[in-house]
Amino acid sequence: MIYTTDFTTTEDKLHIPIEYLEQMTEQGLDGLTELIRVVVNQAMQIERENHLQARPYERNEHRQGHANGYKPKTVKTRVGEITFEIPQVREGGFYPAALEKGIRSERAFLMALAEMYVQGVSTRKVAAITEQLCGTQVSASQVSRATQALDKELEAWRNRPLGEIVYLYLDARYEKVREAGNVRDAAILMASGVKKDGKRTVLGISVSLSEAETHWRSFLEGLLKRGLEGVQLIISDDHSGLKAARKAVLSGIPWQRCQFHLQQNAQSYVPKLSLRTEVAEDIRTIFDAQDRDSAESQLKDAVKKYARIAPKLADWMEVNLPEGFSVFAFPRIHQKRLRTSNTLERLSQEIKRRTRVVRVFPNEGSCLRLVSAILMEFSEDWEYGRIYLNMENS
Repeated sequence: MIYTTDFTTTEDKLHIPIEYLEQMTEQGLDGLTELIRVVVNQAMQIERENHLQARPYERNEHRQGHANGYKPKTVKTRVGEITFEIPQVREGGFYPAALEKGIRSERAFLMALAEMYVQGVSTRKVAAITEQLCGTQVSASQVSRATQALDKELEAWRNRPLGEIVYLYLDARYEKVREAGNVRDAAILMASGVKKDGKRTVLGISVSLSEAETHWRSFLEGLLKRGLEGVQLIISDDHSGLKAARKAVLSGIPWQRCQFHLQQNAQSYVPKLSLRTEVAEDIRTIFDAQDRDSAESQLKDAVKKYARIAPKLADWMEVNLPEGFSVFAFPRIHQKRLRTSNTLERLSQEIKRRTRVVRVFPNEGSCLRLVSAILMEFSEDWEYGRIYLNMENS
């Protein structure tokens, strides 16, 4: 047996049992489902061996972890539902690309239909486009059913039960939506969290043209109705509507104002361009303090320093910067990732990258469909990815 640098071997070949090939000769394409299941399961098994750099029960100096059984996952494909056995790794951080690529391609196909649908392309035109893309004719009724099926899947995900969430991140962005012939800004509210096992998850998404506070209040109440509990800290920017809704719905839970946005907001109060770098460094030093007492002491020094040369900045710092100090009450190993809402900022950037192709959504529902699909994929990646925060001994 010869090992190469990427841990493939001369014997790493998929083995398809003869009975499945015989089944194919009898059933034709109807036998594809079982054949796909066998092939993908074997491909995932080989991928786990390559990841661990060891075969089952093999001991060698290159081993990178330990196998931990299998987890069933049912995937909807164009040949029907198939239940795969996903190989697990005890140490985490592994998800087979063999299955990921299959899921992504199916999701990409559905999203292509959905994205064309939300741009107002008629189902007849979508059918013509997908025939060119996929090499097969897709009827208008198939396109309609695909979007309806996707809506049901996304709605079920948005309304799934929640549970204990230790840290709650909240943020909002805006997309252009057409309503009654006019183009308006629709608010997209997003919530993610860190579970007690240290992994992240996307908790909820809502799209609405309603007033900010009303929308935020309804969104937060919806999270509670779905079973959200155990929140120890809320991390967000200082949205006015969110602030009022948070106090009404989640009162008593500590709030950490995003330090990144605080630094950005401070620049609006700097009277001279030449002072901007210095102010940014001073604020960064305050946030990097060892504890809250040190941060408050350094804040007093900074307020005194700028009281004469930038009095508006000094007043703003004294009132606003302490809202970024709540993180000091939590384990130091968590503080770096609790300082900002950047985890949602990255989601927002990915949404922007995908939605700028659409530009203006024909309605709220179409906007909700596309954004939900994007966030659902991220949430699934987080579920099978690495632990975000080590919650042991915290």
